[in-house]
Amino acid sequence: MGQALINAEMLGWARERAGLSIAMLAEKLKQPEDKVAAWEAGEARPTFRQAQQFAQQVHVPFGYLFLREPPEDDLPIPDLRTVGDHAAREISVDLKDVMRDVLRRQIWYRDYQIAMDDSAAAVVGRARSSMTADAIVTDMREWLEVPPHPERGRWDDYFRDLVQRIERLGILVMRSGIVGNNTRRVLSVDEFRGFAIADAVAPVIFINTADVPEARLFTLVHELAHIWLGESGISDGDPANRRRIETLCNAVAAEFLVPEQEFLPLWQEVEDWKANLAPLAAHFHVSQWVIARRARELELIGDQDYRRYVVNRLEAHRNNREEGGGGSFSRVVPGRVSKRLAQAVASEALSGRLLLRDAYQLIGVRPHRLKTFARKELGLDVALGRPDAPRSQAR
Repeated sequence: MGQALINAEMLGWARERAGLSIAMLAEKLKQPEDKVAAWEAGEARPTFRQAQQFAQQVHVPFGYLFLREPPEDDLPIPDLRTVGDHAAREISVDLKDVMRDVLRRQIWYRDYQIAMDDSAAAVVGRARSSMTADAIVTDMREWLEVPPHPERGRWDDYFRDLVQRIERLGILVMRSGIVGNNTRRVLSVDEFRGFAIADAVAPVIFINTADVPEARLFTLVHELAHIWLGESGISDGDPANRRRIETLCNAVAAEFLVPEQEFLPLWQEVEDWKANLAPLAAHFHVSQWVIARRARELELIGDQDYRRYVVNRLEAHRNNREEGGGGSFSRVVPGRVSKRLAQAVASEALSGRLLLRDAYQLIGVRPHRLKTFARKELGLDVALGRPDAPRSQAR
């Protein structure tokens, strides 16, 4: 097989971008280290097949290896994560690739909204950072039409209900714990729990579902607060994060889910603080994680106790995790790419205004399954061109 006429300088860039040493990459490629080093130095060229394998292992499109210089690789939204008093480590290639997938869908949906002459999402930027958390929470509850907490049901029912209400406001909610469909590229909870894109026309919330399920409710409302404030950003959800916007979003999520005035009289000073978790979680219809988080926010437990609890829950989750939740791929799709987006894509494709192959690239449903998917999973009348319009956002 002939040699691939790639740009040797792109090999080093792609390897470093993936966070791999020459030794680590050589092991993945099953090649001697000196051969991989020679490729990068331009002293030898890989075969076409070897170059394809190289691109696959460093998670870049094969065509990138032929570019004259590296493409722009900066993320378009602020990195708001911290580790203690210091900025978080460099963003991983997994997070970059997930964000690019999300942005590709978000850009398509933005153009779709504009083409349909739909109004902007009215809640983006409604709040100001000078407002109190209580004031923001009151406004959020009014728009979402929810009381301080449900009267019945489990926390996961509450989560699903909130997602539906958030999407009705024009916000796309996407959830995944892996990069694309690659189950070997599991997203790191230590790196991020979610991010928000506060676009006025097509705002997006992304939740890292590699996280413990019961932690996702807090992340959802935290990222919704970002949208309300009109502040895009990547979040780690750390209570110790001292960035102004993260502190406010944490306070909003905590008050939204577990109102302080109702919570404090119910907290019992007992020998084992964890005895409070189950009864209070049942009262507020949130997860025990959220209760532990609220106790930490109100200094009812120490930071060390909270972090020990978090570590134990994460470890238990990782030992029992089943990526995808056990459902069929078609049933998982609306949650992964946003049901609102999936409805728009499916309706455009079935109406002939979007190529079926482009629909597949956006939502991952193969053309021959699209009609059944639209009817069964999205509740669309496949004879119509477009899903029912969402309720008006006018107030």
